[in-house]
Amino acid sequence: MSPSDVGRRVSLRRRLPDGAYSDVLGDLQAWSQGELQVRRRDGSVVTVAEADLVAGKVVPPPPPRRRPSRNPTG
Repeated sequence: MSPSDVGRRVSLRRRLPDGAYSDVLGDLQAWSQGELQVRRRDGSVVTVAEADLVAGKVVPPPPPRRRPSRNPTG
């Protein structure tokens, strides 16, 4: 991954202050001044410091949402 991936869907693994790991999945909105900003599907934006980034990769777009099936019996 690099700043040239801005605009693409990414999966990031970051180290939290307590030493645990957390994953962030969404669209890479910005990568500048040592920070990455990722917009999640729910619209929230997560900022990840480069120093906390453990791994990251570009991932394919999400599959289309399925429509609820109709129950013919009502």
